[in-house]
Amino acid sequence: MSSKTKPDDSIAPLIPDQRREAMLRQLRREKVLSLHQLMESFGCSHMTVRRDIAVLEEAGLVYTVPGGVRIASYQNSEPSHLLKVEVEQPQKHAIAQRAAQELAAGISIYLDAGTTTLSIVPHVVALSGMTVVTNDFEIVRELAGATHVNVVHTGGQLDHANLSSVGTLAAATLSHVVLDVAFISASSWDLRRGVTTPSAPKVDVKRAAMNAASRTVLVSGSSKYGTVGLYKVAALESFDLVVTDNGLTHGAAVAMRQAGVDLALAQMG
Repeated sequence: MSSKTKPDDSIAPLIPDQRREAMLRQLRREKVLSLHQLMESFGCSHMTVRRDIAVLEEAGLVYTVPGGVRIASYQNSEPSHLLKVEVEQPQKHAIAQRAAQELAAGISIYLDAGTTTLSIVPHVVALSGMTVVTNDFEIVRELAGATHVNVVHTGGQLDHANLSSVGTLAAATLSHVVLDVAFISASSWDLRRGVTTPSAPKVDVKRAAMNAASRTVLVSGSSKYGTVGLYKVAALESFDLVVTDNGLTHGAAVAMRQAGVDLALAQMG
């Protein structure tokens, strides 16, 4: 009589810590798994799998996605501007639409380098008496014809891939300005580790912009939630408002709000 061979991790019942370690090993191989796959792999109920995921997510090791879970991913580098500008345009426009509610005629703002902040530019151009400080060359190019907008570029070391300025010189410029609102971009962020980046020269610039502003707003897509870079910029609680798209999972949104983060989920049309 033959029997179906089970994976090594399911030969005998596992205690919760063993099961979670086995889940992590499987996720490191597969990157993303559905709840059904985990239930089959470990012979567990839906509720048990959910509890295990909650424990692993609290530790910052995994992140829930609709219908499943994915391993926390670490960023060693960021995609170039040319790659970023082509992806997730509906999400970026939705985030920009919500972020624009923070604008008012006659104020001074900082637009951090990034394609999401670039999407805020049309909302700025529609207002009068605006001052825009930025380290992004594409934002400057978009504003070049808007003669009614006062534009200040930070200068500094050129980041060729992202068409922006970084480093201590750019940060030094920001230490000499006073801003009403700073819109900060992020390629990696989560509740446990905050906003991070794989690029050390970007940290001082982002922090200097936050220090110069009366109000700080994080603008970043939900697909970047749960990714982690080596260098920490700031905790999510440091921002007056976090704006992302409504692709963020319910669990992540609840956890952020329970931690005191003012979160706005931009609705895509």
